[in-house]
Amino acid sequence: MRIDSLFHSVVGACLLFSSPVMADVLLNGRNATPEMIVRVAKGEAVTVDGESLDKVERAYAVLLQGAKEGQEIYGLTVGVGWNKDRKMVDATGELTPELMEASREFNEGLLRAHSVGVGPDAAVPVVRAAMAVRLNNILTGGPGVQPHVAEMLLAFLNKGITPTMPSRGSVGQADMTLLSHIGLAMLGEGDVDYQGRRMSAAEALKAAGIEPLKPFGKDGLAILSSNAYAAGLAALAIHDAEQLLSTSRLVYALSLEGLNGNVSPLLEDVAALRPFPSHLSSTTELRALLEGSYLWQADDKRILQDPLSFRTAPYLLGSFADSLARTKALVQIQINSSDDNPGIVVGVEPKSDLFQARRGYVEGGAVLPTANFEPLPWIIAFEELGIVLAHHTTASSERVLKLNNPTHTKLARYLGTENTHHAFLVVEAPLMALATENRALAQPTSFDSRPIAGGVEDVGTNAPLVVERIRAQIDNSFTILSMEMLHAAQAADLRLKGHPERKLSTATTSFHDAFRQRVPFLDRDRSMTPDIAAGTAFLKEYALTN
Repeated sequence: MRIDSLFHSVVGACLLFSSPVMADVLLNGRNATPEMIVRVAKGEAVTVDGESLDKVERAYAVLLQGAKEGQEIYGLTVGVGWNKDRKMVDATGELTPELMEASREFNEGLLRAHSVGVGPDAAVPVVRAAMAVRLNNILTGGPGVQPHVAEMLLAFLNKGITPTMPSRGSVGQADMTLLSHIGLAMLGEGDVDYQGRRMSAAEALKAAGIEPLKPFGKDGLAILSSNAYAAGLAALAIHDAEQLLSTSRLVYALSLEGLNGNVSPLLEDVAALRPFPSHLSSTTELRALLEGSYLWQADDKRILQDPLSFRTAPYLLGSFADSLARTKALVQIQINSSDDNPGIVVGVEPKSDLFQARRGYVEGGAVLPTANFEPLPWIIAFEELGIVLAHHTTASSERVLKLNNPTHTKLARYLGTENTHHAFLVVEAPLMALATENRALAQPTSFDSRPIAGGVEDVGTNAPLVVERIRAQIDNSFTILSMEMLHAAQAADLRLKGHPERKLSTATTSFHDAFRQRVPFLDRDRSMTPDIAAGTAFLKEYALTN
């Protein structure tokens, strides 16, 4: 199919799939955010703009021009991995039907051979996130694919076709063994989830009116050789981490009220003595959350120095916010750029007359070997975030122990009432188990790799594993925070019953009251498992609805 025909088919697909009801997320290869990827993951439709589609077409033309001029192009004229020394297609001169057929066979074989993922299937939202990231990458022009590849990803997202894709098997230098299964579905092979039902890809494509892909050039390599799976996971993790951070501030504020803690460490002049930017921001936010609280009033029984898990919380929350912001910024670069090898650059000229600096340039752009499949900058940031989360949940669990201890609260042991015998005594066990697990999950894994592919691929990052471990930490953190919330609300209730003249802050009152609609005050011993689960669900939703 001619390039111009393919381009018009893409535009037609955009018009077809961009009804006012569905056109919610606009991707253009430039300004996608993790929030936008999450929206697509959850089922929202996608549109793309004409400028980015034009760039896809121009990049594809540059790729073909390079092939016609006899360039060695990884994944097109020569093989991949250890086979990069093998000539696969001689594209010098015109692209004959025989050459195009040879390229199609090579591309299809590449996709099939790399489809070796293992483990449980990735969830539908995860695969949709990966497809959204990869579509946005393609819209940069860097991958150099046929426009029909973009068209198919757009159709898959908007018509509810989600390839069945294993979740394990990537070493983190491009998720080749996983993303290849998306390529299989484009060929009409393997299984997919089609609008909630599992069926063969061939059946789903026919039902959706989509022609199978006939890959050419470096389509196969571009489909499978990217970090889109890990980056999709990263977008989901960042979304959840932002939710965790916003509720963590509120839980801490309520815990401090439950403790009858000292607000001196939050004072502006205290923070100014050691003005780390993240600490200054954190104390400002916490002062706002505690506005109107009884903690600002005199109390002869309030101790001068609280346990460190309370006193240093502004540093922990500030570090959490700082690390998360840095990680998010790096992930946004990842999802708005090309991590392809080779990479196609449109509208550039050589910057030097030296041979190697000019090599790969053709009229209209360049086809350049890269190492842009390396995700280390944002993977290291994720590992740092994991360390911060381990500190965060360790402190949260310690605050729970202090709230259970009358030495610190001057309340009943384990925050019980005259009608309880055990109260929150046994909650400490799962609390400590999950905090321990989070510390184990925080151990770095990005450097734990071995050479493969004949020693060519001799480093790795384990990117999906790194991000999945952070996602597990985040999930554990919500549960730990739920247990802290149980104690904080109970302590606050007990304290206010003893001193009805006291008031919580405006923010923590709303937070407390909304929580009490899900989890009642503990007046008699009961199973805590439903309460912990209800609290976890509450925390995952609260900041989004209040």
